[in-house]
Amino acid sequence: MKNKMMKYLFAGIALFAVMSCVEEDRDISYVQNVQGPENLALTFNVTQDNTGNVSILPSAENADSFKVFFGDADNSEADLSAGESASFTYPEGVYQVRLAAYGFENEMAEITQELVVSFNAPQNLEVFIENDEAISRQVNVTASADYAITYDVFFGETANPDAVSANIGETINYVYAAPGIYTITVVAMGAAIETTTYTVDFEVTEILAPLTAAPTPNIPAVNVISLYSDTYTNVTLNELNPGWGQGTTLTEVQFDGNNTWFYNNLSFSGIVSDYGNPTDISSMSHLHFDYWTPEADVAITALGMKLVNTTTAPVQEDIEFAGNITQGGWVSVDIPLADYALDLSAVTQFIWDTAEGFDGMVYIDNLYFYQQSPTSPPTAAPTPTQLPGAVISLYSDAYTNIGLNEVNPGWGQTTLLSEVQIEGNNTWKYELLSFSGIVSDYGNPTNLTGMTHLHFDFWTPETADPVTMLGMKLVNTNIGSEDLEFAPNVTQGEWVSVDIPLSDYTTDLSEVSQFIWDTAEGFDGTVFIDNLYFYATGPTMPAPVPTVAAANVISLYSDAYTNITLNEINPGWGQSTIFSEVQVDGDNIWKYELLNFSGIVSDYGNPTDLTGMTHLHFDYWTPNMTELGMKLVNTIISQEDVEFAPPLTQGTWVSVEIPLADYAADLSAITQFIWDSAAGIDGTIFIDNLYFHN
Repeated sequence: MKNKMMKYLFAGIALFAVMSCVEEDRDISYVQNVQGPENLALTFNVTQDNTGNVSILPSAENADSFKVFFGDADNSEADLSAGESASFTYPEGVYQVRLAAYGFENEMAEITQELVVSFNAPQNLEVFIENDEAISRQVNVTASADYAITYDVFFGETANPDAVSANIGETINYVYAAPGIYTITVVAMGAAIETTTYTVDFEVTEILAPLTAAPTPNIPAVNVISLYSDTYTNVTLNELNPGWGQGTTLTEVQFDGNNTWFYNNLSFSGIVSDYGNPTDISSMSHLHFDYWTPEADVAITALGMKLVNTTTAPVQEDIEFAGNITQGGWVSVDIPLADYALDLSAVTQFIWDTAEGFDGMVYIDNLYFYQQSPTSPPTAAPTPTQLPGAVISLYSDAYTNIGLNEVNPGWGQTTLLSEVQIEGNNTWKYELLSFSGIVSDYGNPTNLTGMTHLHFDFWTPETADPVTMLGMKLVNTNIGSEDLEFAPNVTQGEWVSVDIPLSDYTTDLSEVSQFIWDTAEGFDGTVFIDNLYFYATGPTMPAPVPTVAAANVISLYSDAYTNITLNEINPGWGQSTIFSEVQVDGDNIWKYELLNFSGIVSDYGNPTDLTGMTHLHFDYWTPNMTELGMKLVNTIISQEDVEFAPPLTQGTWVSVEIPLADYAADLSAITQFIWDSAAGIDGTIFIDNLYFHN
């Protein structure tokens, strides 16, 4: 009978042990970082002479001493050190043998194991033999029998004649050197002199190809130069297995839809990238490949990769080997490039080499070079470029941050938060991040209506599949309004800058008090965060179109009217202000950044007469300013006055009308029109439709 379940029944004399365990850990909470005894076990060895003499060997992890309670009527016991055994002679019967294991700090754990002493021979022997489904030439044997304590298996290999032993009911795994038909003998043993034997001829089979695809790489693509892998973008290869005298053949096959190279009769084989454009792998730290081979020949002791720099004179080359070959399973190999003695900046040939006389079958996938990913950012996050006046910052060394009342409050999350420094830059480090809250001020919520975008920089070392998204929830707790928006797919191993339009949020942004990180379900990984802020880029709609008749207007700046000539705009009078002209839906708009003050000059030789006008008008849009005034200057007689608009509203176009009667200056010859803002604001404001009218 071959490749099927083997069953054989016998009768005899034996000792049968059945184990039932209850483990109880003593309270060791006072000990820091010390593990108590674990994985307790009792091994019974019974002499096969009907005497009932039992040798008991205790074992446990993290234990240095034991106490064995034999379970007899006299409550006999023995104290043992690690590695010692105790002997006890039992009459026939059923005994509860108890083991107490003590740790290095006197921690204690217990098990109780049932011992059945019977002077009967093994009976009802059942033997199960099968070829392993995943490991080539591996045979799995399991034997069970009444009144048996152990069993031996002789696998019938001439080179390995000795038996392999196990307790009854346990499985023995054995790998043959070659497929074929072997005589397998199973001997069941108990306390009696008699043993029970079963013999069968069994066919050992060989798996000649992988059953599954190679493991999927998890190195971030930014850290990889790939020659062959479905996971990455591969460099161009001009030649595969070129005819250099080898007998090797190369084909491409698929496993689970994954492309894989199959080398048959592999002695050596070359890969050529591009002689005219060599591959620079000098920034990489390791060579990686996955291999699978069914070969069991003792000559398969090594599989190596030779790297060749043909651009140097003489040519530079070196070979490094993966070490002893494992058969019948995918093996991942990582060879430090520091082991190679050649210039790695211009490699053109990558050559497989094997032990002499091999000529066997090898499957190869995921051949690439990589730089080991750090577990924390090697550099600080990018320095923000938004001007301070257009920013509301929660966390950044580049800006003045608003007050935060709570960071990572205890809302049931697993997340751990700490602050670390990277190149002197403060950075939040979230570990086991599932979600985490930030609270500004419930009594004074943050008004984000003047902002247009949420920004943050993140860095994560995680490469697991769940790392697909990182999001921020904005919560207005006053009216119970909230929304969550996610960044695009997460990139690992590098700083990523995220900018999410606030228009994507359906939340009322006028009173936001909670800012909550959220991740893909099941992530619980590490993320570094810096430069968490909101900023404004400007209005998304043009200013309102003026309705005053052109005949009643003197315009300095408006697409709706003919403007007077302006000789200077934002002249260098010592201000911090940055001036530019932008367009929104085709409408020209002035943009002032870092505005403290800024001048406009019409014509010193031809002053502007405003005496026929009644009002100054302008439209503004600001993300952050609270005050803006216009000073009118008559340089002919050195008269000037400034009047301010009502307190500014952020995030929307506002039309301002200031009566000219409020100005205490001669308006018949105005040459300078000067914007003025509150001291220290230095904010951003957009201006359109600046004119005077009646």
